Amino acid sequence: MRTTSNPAFKNLPTGGGYANFDYGRTGQGSPFGQAPAAQAARPMTIDDVVTKTAITLVLTALTGTLTYLAAAPGLALPAALIGFVISLVIVFRKKVSPALVIAYSLVEGVFLGGISYVFANMFARALGPGVIVQAVAGTLGVFAAMLVVYKTGAIRVTPKLTKWIIGAIAGVAVLMLVNLLMSFFIDGGLGLRQPTGLGIAFSLLCIGIAAFSFLLDFDAADRAIRSGVDSRFAWYIAFGLMTTLVWLYLEFLRLFSYLQSD
Repeated sequence: MRTTSNPAFKNLPTGGGYANFDYGRTGQGSPFGQAPAAQAARPMTIDDVVTKTAITLVLTALTGTLTYLAAAPGLALPAALIGFVISLVIVFRKKVSPALVIAYSLVEGVFLGGISYVFANMFARALGPGVIVQAVAGTLGVFAAMLVVYKTGAIRVTPKLTKWIIGAIAGVAVLMLVNLLMSFFIDGGLGLRQPTGLGIAFSLLCIGIAAFSFLLDFDAADRAIRSGVDSRFAWYIAFGLMTTLVWLYLEFLRLFSYLQSD
């Protein structure tokens, strides 16, 4: 399977056969040359991916809406920390855990609801829920557009493109870290997260990189389906797509808040 920028997809089995268990082969592993006994599990389909991704999105939207309506921005930081820990467990755990993916979705919803409340109500000029609607619309619009781009083959996922996207993600991650460290010594740090021309340009750059990373996510999911991995791995794909969607939503939230700020 081609390398992907999303760590969640590194858990997907690679190679031929069904989930690397030589599903459907004959004459191997049997002294009589007969096909092995039927597996209890089944290969993953696109319906599995769509269903699991829809479940995670609905759960995230539900807890996010409740957190926003409860006006509880203080829950954003602890939810972010808990979500980070859960994501590490999901990535490094060897077995698929739907419960952990569901827990991650619920916690991420609390984080997004809290941070959305901050952006909508706690700046010098309250932006209101309009900025949230714009961010959601932008996120879903980019997701749909990149899905069309991938399915039509307008942009092919090649090893060169994959390396470029991974390098770009690493680059912006380093810039964000440097900006954070500099903010302890200089007001505003490098200015990458300020409502200025530089801040707007950086958010646009991050949105572009996040959009292209969807191509790698779609490609990894497509290859997993075609290689016949276990249907349970659809939860991994849903988790991976969720992480990219969260990043994209946060960047749109920042961008629209910059554009509407005084």
